[in-house]
Amino acid sequence: MASIIVDGKTLECRDKIPVLQAVLEAGWDVPHYCYHPGLSVVASCRLCLMEMKMPNPKTKEMGWAPKLFPSCQTPVKDGLEVRFDSEAVRSNQKHCMEYFLLNHPLDCPVCDQAGECYLQDYSQKFGHSTSRMVEAKNKNPKKDIGSKTLLYQDRCVMCSRCVRFCDEVAGTGELCIVNRGSRAEIDVFPGVPLENALQGNVVDICPVGSLLDKDFLMDQRVWFLKEADSVCAGCSQGCAIRIDHNEGQVWRLKPRWNPGVNDSWMCDAGRFGWKYVHDEKRLDRLMVRRGAEVNYPDWSDLPDIARVRLEQAVAANGDEKIGCVLSPFMSCEEAWLVARFIRDVAPKATLAMGPVPVSGEDETFPKGNGAPVRFTIRAEKCPNRQGVEMILRDAGGTVVSFDEWVTKTGEGAFAAAWISGGYPTDWVTPALEKSLAKIPLLFAHDIFPSKLTEAATVVVPSCSWAERSGCFVNVDGKIQPFEASIPPIEGCQRDGNYLAALNGIEGLYQPAKIRQMMAEKMPKFLELHVAPPLAAHAH
Repeated sequence: MASIIVDGKTLECRDKIPVLQAVLEAGWDVPHYCYHPGLSVVASCRLCLMEMKMPNPKTKEMGWAPKLFPSCQTPVKDGLEVRFDSEAVRSNQKHCMEYFLLNHPLDCPVCDQAGECYLQDYSQKFGHSTSRMVEAKNKNPKKDIGSKTLLYQDRCVMCSRCVRFCDEVAGTGELCIVNRGSRAEIDVFPGVPLENALQGNVVDICPVGSLLDKDFLMDQRVWFLKEADSVCAGCSQGCAIRIDHNEGQVWRLKPRWNPGVNDSWMCDAGRFGWKYVHDEKRLDRLMVRRGAEVNYPDWSDLPDIARVRLEQAVAANGDEKIGCVLSPFMSCEEAWLVARFIRDVAPKATLAMGPVPVSGEDETFPKGNGAPVRFTIRAEKCPNRQGVEMILRDAGGTVVSFDEWVTKTGEGAFAAAWISGGYPTDWVTPALEKSLAKIPLLFAHDIFPSKLTEAATVVVPSCSWAERSGCFVNVDGKIQPFEASIPPIEGCQRDGNYLAALNGIEGLYQPAKIRQMMAEKMPKFLELHVAPPLAAHAH
């Protein structure tokens, strides 16, 4: 590790990183716009300039150089001494901020970025309190640059992050800088709208309110939003995300820095694919059918209902006549609790994992420029296939594929079955639908009504991933925890609560406690991959 001196303090930092990155990771508040650790360095905003000690050309003695240096472009080197706490640096920051604000509209009250805008923060902390501008400001029209993004060019500080992202990460190059000097502006190439599968990231990395998400536009003030750390359930990549929510409703998803998984990015399918969480069609009541009669018992009755009915089925038909399907959308803890309960009631039960949705092939980025892969959208559109496979291996006994399980069902192999769904779209295959009539006692554990719930004896409503806590295992075998962001919809309970009760586990459901129990036979569940805090990453 390199050792440098910053404002008179010794700082140990990672080798080969810019000085700016080192001081940000150490807690210094250094203003910057153009620098982003996931993009190339252009050193254009000049806000991060620092003083640096250099050898005198004549005497060779070390002294402060007469000019300032961009900290984003200067790599750390052992023994390097720099300072940000100086009058020259502060004067540069003030002058830079004045130039950024020359043509900037004073529309903070109606700007979606208000509350998380670095131009606001920096103007107060590093800028002038008043403007000397007397000429009329340059005005640019708002631009509709794609189906999901608006460009307010008036607010742009020309950091070029969005252009570099489209070139270097997406590889699609839709954005460019046109004109020069004070007339320079961001735009799309003629006839080439911003429509790549990662385009939502340009809104995330815009440090001001220039690029805006149409899906979130004018919906919520950011200071009303609460944050919850989660993992995207859209595919098997397992991107670390932040769920922004308020008053029991999800408003938007943002990527979290997670090196080796998604770095600083997420795809649009995951970013905008959460709307089913608030779908009015969701199941919201525990339901039990007795012939033509339909009852809605209390959730506290579910453990007795499930255990008594399954034990009766075992007594009458034998435990090999019990079946269970676990969903790749379940958390590892939930899948383990269901498998444990079924194995306890029927040790010879036949277990399987539900269908794994696959769409096309893995899509890699950047596109078409021969650069190393920076981001991958997985064809496997579920978050926890590997985790459920681990649970099934641990459960032992008879475990078959989903197609085999459906075939056995159609042959009348099961007198009772528990089937977990939780898919955001209709997932019941024609073969499964046809075979459901052969199951006299059917527990349907799902999020939406379907042919499965129509045939079920007991319907157990499931929660969306945003309402649950647990962990998923991604395509690379990383076990990643996620937290619930919003409460379950009215009438529902979090899955872990009643699944723990089915197993006789008392007290509130705590994923960490369940993982400790799982780790007795699967010690890997003590090795969680947790995304580093944002404080260790430049914005």
